[in-house]
Amino acid sequence: MKKEADNFQVRTDLAIEAKNMYVEKENKKEEEIKGVITKERTENDIRIAYVEIDAEGSELVAKKPGTYVTIYADGVKRQDTKRQEDAAKLLAKELEALLKKNKIESDATGLIVGLGNWNVTPDALGPMTIEKVMVTSHLFKLEYETVHDGYRSVAAVTPGVMGVTGIETSNIIHGIIEKFNPDFVIAVDALASRSIERINETIQLSDAGIHPGSGVGNKRKELSKETLGIPVLAIGVPTVVDAVTITSDTIDFILKHFGKEWRDKGRPAQALAPGGFSFGRKKLAEEDMPDAEKRNAFLGMVGNLSDEEKRALIAEVLTPLGHNLMVTPKEVDGFMIDMSHLIANGINAALHENVNIDNFASYSR
Repeated sequence: MKKEADNFQVRTDLAIEAKNMYVEKENKKEEEIKGVITKERTENDIRIAYVEIDAEGSELVAKKPGTYVTIYADGVKRQDTKRQEDAAKLLAKELEALLKKNKIESDATGLIVGLGNWNVTPDALGPMTIEKVMVTSHLFKLEYETVHDGYRSVAAVTPGVMGVTGIETSNIIHGIIEKFNPDFVIAVDALASRSIERINETIQLSDAGIHPGSGVGNKRKELSKETLGIPVLAIGVPTVVDAVTITSDTIDFILKHFGKEWRDKGRPAQALAPGGFSFGRKKLAEEDMPDAEKRNAFLGMVGNLSDEEKRALIAEVLTPLGHNLMVTPKEVDGFMIDMSHLIANGINAALHENVNIDNFASYSR
């Protein structure tokens, strides 16, 4: 099993997860990872994590050097308009900070790119966001006298996917850049995560570029400053999860459920009561995980596998059968509407000084 675990790679586009995976695999403390600096803060009861990766850290966590900002925006899943508004304001604030860090002036011209496939709902985040982005470049060229101060020139495009257009997405964008000549690019796309808990409630901002199609396991040529010649900021949200991750996380939830019930009530048989019998959303934490002896008692050999070994075993079973499916929540249509609205509001407020989010209104599902 050790050999298979070494060969198996968990796919994640989130830098915070890549860092956590390295910590778990090497059994190190965060401060011991050279070239990776992590910090967290909370604003309006929303957690924000920052990961700074340099060239040395990039080799360890397999993520490009750059700044990665993760916003835990659970307002979409909760259908909480106020929390969505707070998350949009934070997104605008953090996006402004990334623009300044990359020395992008307040009057610089921007190109917003909505990556993804309109025909696949969980992959339509980019195109749906572009629908709500404020475009102004045509006004600057044709009706300059009508444009007030506090706005910048912004264009937007949805290049589609290679399976529909027959053209590499990066080539389409490169051609647009040659003709339109923007100063920077903001790309919006669906991402992949190794945790079902992050689906549709985690937003990652980065100045390290992005690989189109990564959210559905179809990674194309990257969009970055190295490939396009101008700064590329990426905004992504994990929208799907594979069957390996679901199965692995479910095993962990079962163990934590048993461990919590054993610790709280001292009766392992009680742990068999479904969590749905209790009111409210149940919270399971890492400290609920039982020790090795109890894990073995609950699930035998599988209970004592490491996280990597467990995922490797599940992948070994499911992949040859063709059952490692990509799964999305049944409420995905509503999630995409709300998340694209949130991201578009954040982009508009960050790029245009005169745009604010005080009148944020969630789209009806």
